[in-house]
Amino acid sequence: MRDLWQRVRSNLRQEAGDHAFDAWLASVAILGCEGDLVRLAAPSAFDADWVNNNFGDSLRRHFASLNPALRRVSITAASPMAAAAAPRVVVPVAANQPLPVDARYSFDNFIVGKANELAYNAALTMAEPGAPGFNPLFLHGPTGLGKTHLMHAIGNAFLARQPQARVAYLSAEKFMVEFMAAMRAKDTISFKQRLRSVDLLMIDDVQFIAGKDSTQEEFFHTMNEIIGAGKRLVITADRSPQNLEGIQERILSRMAWGLVADINPADYELRLNILQAKVATLGSRVQVPDDVVEFLARKITANVRELEGALNRVTAFALLIGKPITLDFTRETLADLLRAHEKKLTIDEIQRKVAEYYGLRLSDLLSERRAREVARPRQIAMYLAKKMTPRSLPEIGRRFGNRDHTTVMHAVKKVEQLRAQDREIDSDVATLARLLDG
Repeated sequence: MRDLWQRVRSNLRQEAGDHAFDAWLASVAILGCEGDLVRLAAPSAFDADWVNNNFGDSLRRHFASLNPALRRVSITAASPMAAAAAPRVVVPVAANQPLPVDARYSFDNFIVGKANELAYNAALTMAEPGAPGFNPLFLHGPTGLGKTHLMHAIGNAFLARQPQARVAYLSAEKFMVEFMAAMRAKDTISFKQRLRSVDLLMIDDVQFIAGKDSTQEEFFHTMNEIIGAGKRLVITADRSPQNLEGIQERILSRMAWGLVADINPADYELRLNILQAKVATLGSRVQVPDDVVEFLARKITANVRELEGALNRVTAFALLIGKPITLDFTRETLADLLRAHEKKLTIDEIQRKVAEYYGLRLSDLLSERRAREVARPRQIAMYLAKKMTPRSLPEIGRRFGNRDHTTVMHAVKKVEQLRAQDREIDSDVATLARLLDG
C-alpha cells in the first residue's frame, strides 16, 4: 500500500506542480484501504476540505489507474477533534443508516448568535432523548445561514446518544426524484418502508416540491406516519410555512403544527465570531491578521457560506503563491466579490474622511500647498482613491485640484514605500481604510 501511495504522490506532483504539491499534498498521509475505499488524512480540517475539493477527483483517478479496485477516496483531518468538522464523508455514518448524515457538522462547530439562537436551541432539543416537546421542527431562512448544518448536527447528536437508531437525511428534491423512480419501477413500497421506518427523518429545502402533486401526496402521508408513530421529523425551507406557495394547505398546516424557528442573516458580531472560529482551524501555516478578519466580517454580509468561502479563497491563494495575507492582498483576491457587495465609495468621501482625520479643511487637500502636514495627507487620500475606487489615475488627479496623473502615480508609490518603512503611516492608512470600509 505504501508503494502505491508513493506512486500516486509522484503522479500528483507531476500533475499539480511542486509548489501546489508542497503546499497542500506533501503532508497528506495514507491510513489504509477498506474494500474499494482509500482513507487519507490531512493535517487539519481546512486542509482536508481543501484537498478534497481541489484534488479529490485527481486522487480517485490516480488510485484507480494503478488499482482499478480502488474507486473511492475519503480525506479526513488527522486530529480526532478536528475530524468532526473536516471530513467530507464518503461512507455512511453507520451500517444501519438508510440515508447518512454528514459527520462534519456538529453542534460544537455551529457558532451561535442572536440571529440563530432559537433555531439552535430547538435543534438541541430535537436531538435529546425522550419524547420531544414539539414535532415537527421547521427551520426556515435564506440560503447559506446554517439550516443544513443544524440538521446534520441533530442527526449526529441523535446517533451519538442512540447508536442503533435509524436516521435519514435527504433534500426534498432527492425525495421527489427517488419517489418518481420508485413509481416508474412500480416499487413504491420499498421507498415508503425505507423512510417511514426511521427514528429521525430530515427533509431539506421543502420548497422544491411546490407544484408536484404526486410527490406532495406521498410527502404528506410520510409526515403523518412519522409523527403518528412518535418518530422525529425536521424540515427546512427558505421561507416560513405561511409564505410557501404551491404546497397543499394540509401540508403547510402539518408543518406549522410543531415548532417553527427562523434563522436570520448573521449580524456583524456573529459573522466575526464565525470567521474567528474558522481561522482557528487553519493551523500555523497561514496567519490571518485581525484587521483582515474584521474587514471580511464587515464586507461579506450575504450569508455564512459566502463568508467562509471568501476566507477560504484568501487563505488558499496566499498559500499557493507564497504571499502574506494583508488587507491589500485580500481586496485584490476578492475584488470581484467585493464589487458585488460594497456600496460605491466616492473620491469625495475619501477626501472628507482624510481631511477630518488629519484636522484639515477639504480645501487644503485640493490646494497647491506643499507643506508636509498637507502634502502627506493629500498623498494618502490619492492612494486610498486609487486602491478603493475604480477611478482612473487621470480622473483622480482632476479631483485633486486638476493635478496630472503622474502626480497620483507618485503619491501611490510614495505611500506604499512609507507603509513599509513607517509604522505610524501604515497604521494611519489602515485605520482610514477601515473607517471608509465601514
